[in-house]
Amino acid sequence: MDALERVVKPKTKRAKRFLEKREPKLTENTKNAMLIKGGNANSTVTEVLKDIYALKKPFAVMYKKKNITRPFEDQTSLEFFSKKSDCSLFLFGSHNKKRPNNLIVGRMFDYHVLDMIELGIENFVSLKDIKNNKCPEGTKPMLIFAGDTFDLNEEYRRLKSLLIDFFRGPTVPNIRLAGLEHVLHFTAIDGKIYMRSYKVLLKKSGCKIPRIELEDIGPSLDLVMRRTHLASDDLYKLSLKQPKALKPKKKKNISHDVFGTTYGRIHMQKQDLSKLQTRKMKGLKKRPAEKSVEDGGISPKKTKSV
Repeated sequence: MDALERVVKPKTKRAKRFLEKREPKLTENTKNAMLIKGGNANSTVTEVLKDIYALKKPFAVMYKKKNITRPFEDQTSLEFFSKKSDCSLFLFGSHNKKRPNNLIVGRMFDYHVLDMIELGIENFVSLKDIKNNKCPEGTKPMLIFAGDTFDLNEEYRRLKSLLIDFFRGPTVPNIRLAGLEHVLHFTAIDGKIYMRSYKVLLKKSGCKIPRIELEDIGPSLDLVMRRTHLASDDLYKLSLKQPKALKPKKKKNISHDVFGTTYGRIHMQKQDLSKLQTRKMKGLKKRPAEKSVEDGGISPKKTKSV
């Protein structure tokens, strides 16, 4: 039996806390990513991995040693590193004559490879090459996807989902305007994917809403899709399954429209509208003659009090 698959009983409180962090939870932890260099990674691929690691910190693990592996042929080493470092996302960089400047981005489900997409680097501008002020470490980026290909093509649709998983960062309950300072822009056009990174500058506009400018801070990547390894529809559907405790309970007789307006249905007994009390107005008040006709007789004369 593999050493990582054995049932381990903690002997210390620290080991117990470590194992509790890895237990299944209703609300998942922030997904960590591991960045791995292949056995023949060149300087361009190494710089790309370093820049992506700078964007992902502190939710990333960088392996500095080269690892001779081919993810599309043998995935056991990736699954081993995933279990060892508790990472559900990975970025593997390699370089050879057949596939130069190669990146493989993927994600795991239950420590097994779920999706994996191979991208080729055609152009790269590093963080160091752009001399601007950078965003602080751990800044949650805003993700923008441009291009109809991300919605029409199944492979690009999975790539979009994969990139959202990779760069989304922690889930936050509130948003502060000053904290929205990093933008990652992905454009798909003519069979290429352009990745750009910008810093949001809030300028004075003379009113409450500031004027927004974008400043390029790097890295910039021009990518082309090569090979893909996508999960089957059944496995992909299983990976999206949520526990019953997280699913909102359905409330009877309550519905919502496309604009978010809530509508409620009330069940009542049949109402007799003839006895409905309306607003008392002099114009609607019945005359004594009308009342006597309704009663079927002559109304008695009122006696004057002496």
